[in-house]
Amino acid sequence: MSEAAAGEAVVRGQRVRMQPDERREQLIDIGVRMLATRPLEELSIDALADEAGISRGLLYHYFANKTEFHVAVVKKLSEDLYLITAPISDDDPLTQLRLSLDAYVSYVVENHSTYLALVRAVSTGIPEMVQIYRDAREALVVRLFDRMPQLAAEGIVDTPAARLLAHSWAVFVEDLVLAWIADDAGLSRDGLLDKLTGVLAVLLTS
Repeated sequence: MSEAAAGEAVVRGQRVRMQPDERREQLIDIGVRMLATRPLEELSIDALADEAGISRGLLYHYFANKTEFHVAVVKKLSEDLYLITAPISDDDPLTQLRLSLDAYVSYVVENHSTYLALVRAVSTGIPEMVQIYRDAREALVVRLFDRMPQLAAEGIVDTPAARLLAHSWAVFVEDLVLAWIADDAGLSRDGLLDKLTGVLAVLLTS
């Protein structure tokens, strides 16, 4: 397939010319979908080329190597998770937190293998991967404290100690949700969400 052909997509039976950035984003989206059936380390350039229907050599026009492709895919995962858990109402902050946690749990349940790729990115030792994971967690904590006027009404004050506790809570949430998916130990989904919300409230107000 020629480079020109690689920059086209079929829309309603007609080929539509795509800009290089658009094509790259399309390939990243394909990579994200492929994580549903294989771990990140098995997400090869060859597999992507087969899935996208283009030559292996042409993929290097968009990604310098496999690591760059993996970094792009993991970054996309973190961005998707941030959007999915965004506040969706003007309810009080703890109610909104529960809604965001509900969205988070749904995402992890429905995209378990894909989410594990984000979690395991840290273990690769690749600096860019580690930074993406840390940035993703930091963004979630920052968003929580962005609602300080409402949080203050709940007795929560934005301090370095509070942010440290919130980061630790985020680690706890990830670990507990993954463990709950593997074995719920009789804990209902509503019970899980209540506990996760309540733990943060206790941490930040005590």
